[in-house]
Amino acid sequence: MMLIGRAVLVGSCLVTLAGCESMLSKQEDPLQLEVNDSNGRLTRVERLVDNEGLVNLMAQIDAVQKDVQTLRNDVETLQYRQQQADDRQRDLYLDIDQRLAAIEQASAELDVFEGGSLSPGQLPVPGGTDRANYQAAFELLKQGRYDQAAIALQQFLVAFPDSELSDNAQYWLAETYYVTQKYKEALPQFQVVIDRYPESRKIPDALLKIGYCNYELKKISAAESALQAVVADYPETTAARLASQRLDRIKSENL
Repeated sequence: MMLIGRAVLVGSCLVTLAGCESMLSKQEDPLQLEVNDSNGRLTRVERLVDNEGLVNLMAQIDAVQKDVQTLRNDVETLQYRQQQADDRQRDLYLDIDQRLAAIEQASAELDVFEGGSLSPGQLPVPGGTDRANYQAAFELLKQGRYDQAAIALQQFLVAFPDSELSDNAQYWLAETYYVTQKYKEALPQFQVVIDRYPESRKIPDALLKIGYCNYELKKISAAESALQAVVADYPETTAARLASQRLDRIKSENL
């Protein structure tokens, strides 16, 4: 009996010790402790992410970033438009400066001969360009100062024989004689336009005036020949229309 009692007591002690060991293993196991800690941290993060205030803050940050990008685009657009405006303004200033310079130059050129007179061999704008002298001479012609215009145009042709304005200058030189009814002097000057400048746009007008000069000089046959040439060779020009009218006049006068 005593042996049985001892066995039971020993078994009970072993069971108790096993249970204690089991409890200590679960509570003090490092791996289990780390798992528990990770689970706790994960839970806290999930709660933080789910927090409504954080979500709203993220949304606001995203909206601000979009606004900033939009503002940057607007600023770049405004800068581009400003640059274009500056370029246009600069071009406008340059254009105005050039026009003012041209006006000032024209005024200075006019002052050279306005109210004065030219001597034979004198340019209206001494030292000026061919265009400046041509414009000055043409201005004299428009003012009805035909003698001065003739001097200016004659000297222009001497000073600038290769100018692209030479054919025009020659035509208007002839015109200064024609408008003052110096038909004998005008006739050979108009002929120079045809002979010396065969590609000139003034050819139809020069040929027309040759017809007119011959008409005024009572050289009717020569007049008709020149006028008919204008009509035949330059049919779509104002000169051709005027030539036809003068031919009709000649015809009516000879009836």
